[in-house]
Formats: sequence, C-alpha cells, structure tokens
Amino acid sequence: MALKDVINVRAPFFAPRGRRMTVCIVLWGWTVFELATGNFLWAAVSAAAAAWCTYEFFVVFDPDNYKEPDDG
Repeated sequence: MALKDVINVRAPFFAPRGRRMTVCIVLWGWTVFELATGNFLWAAVSAAAAAWCTYEFFVVFDPDNYKEPDDG
C-alpha cells in the first residue's frame, strides 16, 4: 500500500466501517489531547482533519467510492 492510498480518504483501505471509525476516534482524541495540553494551533489542525474525515466517512459516505478501480 502506497502512502497516497492512506492519505486518500476514498481509498479502498477505508471501506470497512471499523477502520473509518478508528481514524475518526483517534483524530478526535488527539484534538482533545492537544486542547488539554494547551496547543491550540495543533488542536485546530487535528480538529479540521477529524471533521473532514467524519464528514467524508459518515455524512457523504457512498460505498461505490471505496471500490477498487477496474483495470479493464
């Protein structure tokens, strides 16, 4: 798996709901950690990433976006 597949939130890697939930939980947890330690810039960065992933993974989720492209 290439790095571009991990950064792409519509990669087939993220098709299982458990992986999508884990990513969102970790990102929101990291946001809380950054807020608790007083790092407001990094809290904003991680909150933006968490919000984007939550939106892509659960609000506009379409299973067809997570299928392998046909090579034919």
